[in-house]
Amino acid sequence: MRVPLSWLREYVDLPATETGRDVQAKLVSAGLEVETVEQLGADLKGPLVVGRVLTIEELDGFKKPIRFCTVDVGQANGTGEPQEIVCGARNFAVGDKVVVVLPGAELPGGFAIAERKTYGHVSRGMICSSDELGMGDDGTKGIIVLPPEHEVGTDAIALLELVDEVLDIAVTPDRGYCLSLRGVARETATAYGLPLRDPALLDVPGPNAYGYPVEVADPRGCDRFTARTVTGLDPEARSPIWLRRRLQKAGMRPVSLAVDITNYVMLELGQPLHAYDRTRIEGTIGVRRATPGEKLTTLDGAQRVLDPEDLVITDDRGPIGLAGVMGGADTEIADPVTDPETGETTGSTEVVIEAAHFDALSIARTARRHKLASEASKRFERGVDPLAASAAAQRTVDLLVLLAGGTADAGVTEVVAPHAPRTLTIPADHPDKVAGVAYGRETVVRRLQEVGCDVYGQDELIVTLPSWRSDLTDPNDLAEEVIRLEGYENLPSTLPKPPAGRGLTDRQRTHRRVGRALAGAGYVEALNYPFLGTQVFDQLGLAADDPDRRVVTLVNPLSDEEPALRTTLLPGLLAALRRNDGRGSHDLALFETGLVFHPREEQRIAGRLPVDRRPTDEEIASLTAALPVQPRHVAVVLAGAREQAGWWGKGRPADWADAVEAARTVAAESGTELIVRQGQYGPWHPGRCAELAVVVDGAERIAGHAGELHPRTVKALGLPDRTCAMELDLDLVEGASAGVPRGPRISTFPVATQDVALVVDSSVPATDVERALREGAGELLESLRLFDVYTGEQVGSGKKSLAYALRFRAADRTLTVEEATTARDTAVTVAAERCGAVLRGA
Repeated sequence: MRVPLSWLREYVDLPATETGRDVQAKLVSAGLEVETVEQLGADLKGPLVVGRVLTIEELDGFKKPIRFCTVDVGQANGTGEPQEIVCGARNFAVGDKVVVVLPGAELPGGFAIAERKTYGHVSRGMICSSDELGMGDDGTKGIIVLPPEHEVGTDAIALLELVDEVLDIAVTPDRGYCLSLRGVARETATAYGLPLRDPALLDVPGPNAYGYPVEVADPRGCDRFTARTVTGLDPEARSPIWLRRRLQKAGMRPVSLAVDITNYVMLELGQPLHAYDRTRIEGTIGVRRATPGEKLTTLDGAQRVLDPEDLVITDDRGPIGLAGVMGGADTEIADPVTDPETGETTGSTEVVIEAAHFDALSIARTARRHKLASEASKRFERGVDPLAASAAAQRTVDLLVLLAGGTADAGVTEVVAPHAPRTLTIPADHPDKVAGVAYGRETVVRRLQEVGCDVYGQDELIVTLPSWRSDLTDPNDLAEEVIRLEGYENLPSTLPKPPAGRGLTDRQRTHRRVGRALAGAGYVEALNYPFLGTQVFDQLGLAADDPDRRVVTLVNPLSDEEPALRTTLLPGLLAALRRNDGRGSHDLALFETGLVFHPREEQRIAGRLPVDRRPTDEEIASLTAALPVQPRHVAVVLAGAREQAGWWGKGRPADWADAVEAARTVAAESGTELIVRQGQYGPWHPGRCAELAVVVDGAERIAGHAGELHPRTVKALGLPDRTCAMELDLDLVEGASAGVPRGPRISTFPVATQDVALVVDSSVPATDVERALREGAGELLESLRLFDVYTGEQVGSGKKSLAYALRFRAADRTLTVEEATTARDTAVTVAAERCGAVLRGA
């Protein structure tokens, strides 16, 4: 909300010495977010005056149309002679009043004005447009043409109100009343302790039977509808300069007199309004929900298919407006058009003013549904004062009569759904308890009255809430009002004293170790939103009965394209990899740890926990039981080069083995033995996929998969070729842990190395052979490494040779050759029994 300081002073008698910065400090202290104070015209220097165009000479022979003009500026140039100016604009004629900047002046942006020779003439000044003066868009895209009543030589800086300060306020959703000068003025008056001149305090005639007929079929969607009629408008009437300038300073573009007035009153009082051309309305104005298939062409020219939940304004033909969002094109105020032959100007001369109050939730949903945010919808969805409708309608009528020469009809229509004032009961010392400060009853009552409440009672206060504060719903809201008006900066600061001995849990330490280990291995952490669209499961190639397809769907998602909570980390990580690859980063290694969400078999509705006391253990347990299962996963994705090429040698691309190694790294940090074997699942290539398992409570459970992604998945998701990935259930891996990993004890005795080459069937996984060797070798085995795989004629068809290096060492002695050989032979025997392994050459 942009608030010109000159406009704000009309409602609050601020001291003349107060600057925009001073007001900003006061409002920030009162809880408003004043982001900036814009200094309009701070770098503008005159002379800048009103001039009258005397002659125009068209100059030919140039690439663009150029005009040589003489302009009467009175005595502003010191001589009284016409000022000669070269100008390229064409939206003015001889006799028009324009804004002229003379040599020696300086325009915004440090643009100095001086006499200069151009297009064969000497130009002594410039005829100005609104952009050149920093006024903003006035809709003309050309020179400012002033009304004829302004005298030549008048100071245009004062006339156009070019010097001002504008406060830019970021209005939070709960403070919708501050989307108006009335609301900001109320806060300013309270902050300074000054009286407020409320612009809504107008003499408003009561409703009668002569007003324009209105029928509200949905009183819950529209609990108040005021209609007023003004006739005899002058179609040639234009918005005065003060009105256009206030709109521009507030960030709105002037359009036409009737529209400008409705926008002005909306900014002033916070009540959105709409003006209909009465001659284009057929029959009674109605308010109802749309019927399926109905269509409406809105003022922006778009034809919209209406939803049955949309609240619409209708006449006898059908919808003529999207209630609280935007009017329809069929009843739009007609722009004035002048007949070039007769000179007669035609346009709308009769208007019906609508000032209504609509349900905030309904308007918010309609605006989102049609992707049509407007100044009106922004205010309605944040809360509009329902009692301001009649005052806003009266203010609009008064301005139309004053500025457009209209006549107000005697008829006044008001359709109102009766409702009682909202009240709250609050202990007088409740704000004291919330803030930890002794304010006292008198201060509490005074501050609540400044907010607009009526307060009765002694120890228990009965508070009648003001109509414009729909955000006040419970005693804590009232306590917050007292605290903010007394000053947040006056609250005492008390640092809590944490009890000793409470550090990270074992689970938290494990998660941090995993993250550090992956980062040390060259992976970059990528944090993604926990939302996905269910179509990604088809792109990942998951089976129709895959448990990951069962998702928790959000009632109000941030994006309609991603309405579900994730059951796997891969979609978010792969999307991040795709974005980075598309932006030129082709060698990528990303990881993420985060929660995934699985719905429970039994669906429950969570109860609402109390806020006036600590919830009981049973209430917390009931809430937890209604939440989805949320295990923590870890995932990595790789593409491009894993090792860069350079003077040190050749690089290599990332492959499935790197993804498996990432899983081993995670397991090692968790102190868990990871079982790796060939697998086949969803998005992974069936020949390059490893199944990752752990043993929990004596039972083997699958914890995840790693390897190269299937080409079909790569193509569906637009990923680089040969993209690899790994995902593990980190909670499951942690559950299989033997405890905190212990560092190995370093033996001072020498190592004994034994190599074996075993021939097995090609279908036997090397990991199975490795596991058998480890079990058979016993506790003397220090490490085991596969260093060669051979297939060929020497081992026979359907066979392969696996060569392992076994290192044996004892902690308390030097091993003999017999001990090392016995351990090796035992390992080979176990491998032979379990995997059918045969010593090569035996």
